[in-house]
Amino acid sequence: MAKIKTAIIGSGNIGTDLMIKIAESSDVLEVGCVIGIDQKSEGLAMARARGFATSHDGVEGAQKLDIWKEIQIVFDATSAYAHAKHAEICAAEGKQMIDLTPAAIGPYCVPVVNMDAHLDAPNVNMVTCGGQATIPMVYAVTRVSESVPYAEIVASVSSKSAGPGTRANIDEFTRTTAKGIEVVGGAQKGKAIIVLNPAEPPMIMRDTVYALSIGGKEDVIRKSVAGMVADVQAYVPGYRLKQEVQFERFMGNQALFIPGLGTFEGTKVTIFLEVEGAGHYLPKYAGNLDIMTSAGMGTAEAIARKKFGAA
Repeated sequence: MAKIKTAIIGSGNIGTDLMIKIAESSDVLEVGCVIGIDQKSEGLAMARARGFATSHDGVEGAQKLDIWKEIQIVFDATSAYAHAKHAEICAAEGKQMIDLTPAAIGPYCVPVVNMDAHLDAPNVNMVTCGGQATIPMVYAVTRVSESVPYAEIVASVSSKSAGPGTRANIDEFTRTTAKGIEVVGGAQKGKAIIVLNPAEPPMIMRDTVYALSIGGKEDVIRKSVAGMVADVQAYVPGYRLKQEVQFERFMGNQALFIPGLGTFEGTKVTIFLEVEGAGHYLPKYAGNLDIMTSAGMGTAEAIARKKFGAA
């Protein structure tokens, strides 16, 4: 059976990495066209070199390409602001959208947690790179706890791996990731922080997850986290724990008071992660790109199989 043709809007870091991933590793998808707004961009040049159709006049230009009518799945790797327009165009033409911006027009999708629930949605949102790395860990705690009143994540990425689109979406990143921690991760209240680290040599993506667990047992949480790490490694091999899960108990006179949430008695769970990229486009320190594009491609492949009958 023929592969499902896709279009990638955005020829920056994420779009280019995704293009190479699909071209070199997908048995279900193929790149139909790559869309940008800068004719001289490296991503469009690489697409042309690989023989893919391109447009440097945005989606409007892509609609004039012969290949456009064959496109069934469209990835958006631009910005939250631009996605609203792209979503409207693709919805009118019945094209499936995989949103890699923090626009969150469609439902949040983290493959290892809730992908199966959204395979029929016309537009699925891949949250953020920080969300893809940390929400599975929040969920790993909530699924074995009575409740998680609060969870906070800190995503630290190399400044070199953050392109113009990422930098233009910092506010949307924090809001969308925090909401994803709640909606997908299961925490009652979520918070997200991103750090763009200018260190040289560039640092690998690292994430810290704090989750306040009520009723969770340490050995059960530890096992749940290990299982979730293995699940994520199925599509991001460079995803790993940096050290053992840490626990701190707050009970009785040592109970925490959290402004806006009240008194907390239970266990603070701290998880330290490291995400090494596959190095398809940017160096391996850019794990933030790899986990985002891997999650997006995996979701698109599952949708292609269910919705379009791909083998």
